[in-house]
Amino acid sequence: MSGTGRTGDGHGRLGSTLSGLAVAVGCVLFLGGFAWGAVVYKPYIVPTESMTPTVHAGDRVLAQRIDGSEVHRGDVVVFTDPVWGDMPMVKRVVGIGGDKIACCDKGRLTVNGKSVEEPYLRTKGLASANSFTANVPKGQLFLLGDERSASLDSRVHLDDPGQGSVPRSAVQARVDAIAWPLGGMVGRPQTFASFSGGVSSPGPLRLQLGAVTVGVVLILVGAAYGPIAARSARSARNKRERVPAGEH
Repeated sequence: MSGTGRTGDGHGRLGSTLSGLAVAVGCVLFLGGFAWGAVVYKPYIVPTESMTPTVHAGDRVLAQRIDGSEVHRGDVVVFTDPVWGDMPMVKRVVGIGGDKIACCDKGRLTVNGKSVEEPYLRTKGLASANSFTANVPKGQLFLLGDERSASLDSRVHLDDPGQGSVPRSAVQARVDAIAWPLGGMVGRPQTFASFSGGVSSPGPLRLQLGAVTVGVVLILVGAAYGPIAARSARSARNKRERVPAGEH
């Protein structure tokens, strides 16, 4: 029997080795994907409706831990600033240091004199009910909510130092996906792609989820090999036992 490459109980040694390897690799991918995600991402609960329809109050989001220097226009960020209440808030970055933000040019926001289309807004009317102009200091960010009629954002703080902007160091994370209720990835608005610096790249969440999914599949396939092989061996043995001796 040893020459056939099969074990005494009928299981192929190669098959058993491969199934064990599949389970081992699957465990590495599954646990590694979760561990990687825990290092890179942090869950948050959105506190208000100021970012609807992108995210709603009570949504559980996954936000990539980043440094404030990595923030681009269009990013939805989680930040904490004492002037804004010293609690985590979620807003969209529409201006960075050196930008001149104004509203409204034919109902639209302008950045450095360029009219910006904002497809993520809840309403399709004016980008802001109140006209304003702000010059964003170096190292600062100008933030607005997607629900402009209800958002308490940089417009409320225009008379504060920095004309409503917050320091980049206030940013804790960038929202990448809505975890619950399942809402998928939060995309990067291409409306800001033509500006200097462009838009940010998506985080590694899809890759992490892919690793977890492949890991689960490998674990299930590897674990299923044993029972399937054993059943096949029993079936083959029973067939041999039912064949009359004279037919061999």
